Amino acid sequence: QVQLVESGGGLAQPGGSLRLSCAASGFTFSTTSMTWARQAPGKGLEWLSSISFGSRSTKYADSVKGRFAISRDNAKRMLYLQMNSLNPEDSAVYYCAKGFGPNADYRTRGQGTQVTVSS
Repeated sequence: QVQLVESGGGLAQPGGSLRLSCAASGFTFSTTSMTWARQAPGKGLEWLSSISFGSRSTKYADSVKGRFAISRDNAKRMLYLQMNSLNPEDSAVYYCAKGFGPNADYRTRGQGTQVTVSS
């Protein structure tokens, strides 16, 4: 079955960086577009970024454009999110999911990884 396991979250200072990882199994990762999303306390799921199966196409939400970078390694079945210039509003649980764009299949998301940005 589809399994996505997010990792790499933690505590970061404002202006700092974190790199999130997502390990995929149970499906053909190399032919599947992937997405990162997040959910802050009391808020809905927010789409952040997507990448096509061959990495040719990427897309970002305005809230993270220029600060976050999505990438993938199909040989390792891994998805990444490099997060720079973090601010407290980036604090949330971060998820990876199958699909491309805001309408990705969030039913496939993993348990998430917590990111907290605070001084």
